[in-house]
Amino acid sequence: MIFQVGIENNNEGRSIAWALEHPGCFAYGMKPQAAITNLEGALNKYAGWILHHEPKTWLNFTEAEIELVVNGTWDVYFVNDDLDIASEMDGYSVESFFPYDWKPLTTEEIKRALDMLVWSRDDLLRTLHGLTMEKLNQTYTGERWSINGVLAHLGGAEWWYMERLGLAFPRANVPEEPITRLEKVRSHFNKVLFKMDGVKQVVGTDGEIWSPRKVLRRALWHEREHVEHIKKLIAMSGKFIETG
Repeated sequence: MIFQVGIENNNEGRSIAWALEHPGCFAYGMKPQAAITNLEGALNKYAGWILHHEPKTWLNFTEAEIELVVNGTWDVYFVNDDLDIASEMDGYSVESFFPYDWKPLTTEEIKRALDMLVWSRDDLLRTLHGLTMEKLNQTYTGERWSINGVLAHLGGAEWWYMERLGLAFPRANVPEEPITRLEKVRSHFNKVLFKMDGVKQVVGTDGEIWSPRKVLRRALWHEREHVEHIKKLIAMSGKFIETG
């Protein structure tokens, strides 16, 4: 089975291999080839994740053939508020937009995405189960956020993705409490995604190109990425002294 792949370089000092037809499937590597090599294992894990929830899965393969798409390499760069090229220290990142991201989402893709968003959120909530408020707010040396900080970041980022397309509710209405934020933003995200069938909207915002497909690709990546991040923080709980 052939998987179309895009490579994003210089994402926090690493490369990401994106399985473009399968949002939520990705792999990291310090170099592009390492990310591509790691993607095969990520594809098997991703297929197993889907099969666990959907026995009649749409993703069933025995061998992956990875194909880098035409114009499928993106080097992250940085721009400042005037949209001039800047250093990483003085600017913000402009992240990947591949030719595949231009394609409108189909009814079937949206249906699958809505299912995966449910599964991903269930994974997140199971990871949080039984954690005390003390554990949720615990901070760690070398880590930017507590678990509650990660949750607030997740909800804020998903709102921001919608805002890129001009489809977010007012920023003032984003809840502060992390779980409430996650719930409200996800509810709105699902409603927005449901209406994206066949929409050819592609917009430039703050120097970056966005489309419904890119928003979905990054939203599923982001939650799955931070579920693993939270698991790492939980594992660190007994190994590090609180810094906050």
